[in-house]
Order: sequence, then C-alpha cells, then structure tokens
Amino acid sequence: MTLQGLAERSGLTKGYLSKVERAQKAPPYSTLTKIAAGLGIEITTLLAGDAMPRDVRLFLSRKDKRELIRETDQFGGYDYEILAGGKAGKNMEPFIIHAPWDISRTYTHEGEATIFVMEGQLEFHYADEVMVLKAGDNVYFDSVVPHVGKSLGDKKAKLLVVIYFYKRNH
Repeated sequence: MTLQGLAERSGLTKGYLSKVERAQKAPPYSTLTKIAAGLGIEITTLLAGDAMPRDVRLFLSRKDKRELIRETDQFGGYDYEILAGGKAGKNMEPFIIHAPWDISRTYTHEGEATIFVMEGQLEFHYADEVMVLKAGDNVYFDSVVPHVGKSLGDKKAKLLVVIYFYKRNH
C-alpha cells in the first residue's frame, strides 16, 4: 500500500504518515487506531508485531508470556500489557494499562471503551467532566469524545481497559 492510499483510508496526511514511517513522529494511541484501521489490521499488530499465530478462535493470555510495552512518548506515558495480541478477528482490544501521573493531551478514537480500576486511583477526564475512580470503579464511554486519565497517589493506577472499535470496510 502506498502512503497516499493509507492517507486516504486513515484520514491522516501523507506527510504525517511519512514521518511516522521514518520514526520522526511518534503517534499517540488514537492515531495508531486510525493507521491500523486504514491498513485493515488490529491495533495490537502495530503495538506488538505479528509474531503470534493469527488463526485461532480462542486465545489464552498467560501472565508470564504477555508483553509489556513500557512507557514512551509514543504511548503518552502509559505502560501497556496486551491481553489478546494473537487473537484474530476481534472486535475488542483488551489491555492492562498503567496510567501516568501527567497528562499532556486528550485522546479520541472511534468506538467505545470501558475502564475498570484494578489498583490505585485514576483522575478521568471526559469532555468537560472530571471524576476520580478508585479500585473497583468502572466507567464505560463513547470514545470519540475527548478523554484521558492520570494516576493519583504514589502508585500508578492499574487499569483493565477494553476498547471496542467499529470495523471499517475498505
């Protein structure tokens, strides 16, 4: 696929995609979802590569085998544990996310999401609303609305996040 073709399918500019391709720009998660949709692949393929088999109906994620993608500028300060990277044809992307203490930008992406706070506290911003979520709390939302979360306290909040993305036909 050409950069122009991906630009048309993702809604991003050819120049921006060129910078991403040459590692001159680190896209946020919301932009990675657009790139993945434009390529017709799942976001976890971009995050974790394609080392696992993709033709399984059931995917078991063992804790000791899961990949942890450490905090980088590319992922907005979040650590990600990919829970179903090898599962083909999924409509949801489950992660365990360790939220940063600082937030520099909000995120928007197609679909819906749910966040369950496993440990710690999360300050969650959704449009103009700000709420504090504690361990055991859950929020479910339309993810096209700008949103972001940051950890409160001495320990990063550990979150179970499931993102449902609308499949596009290209």
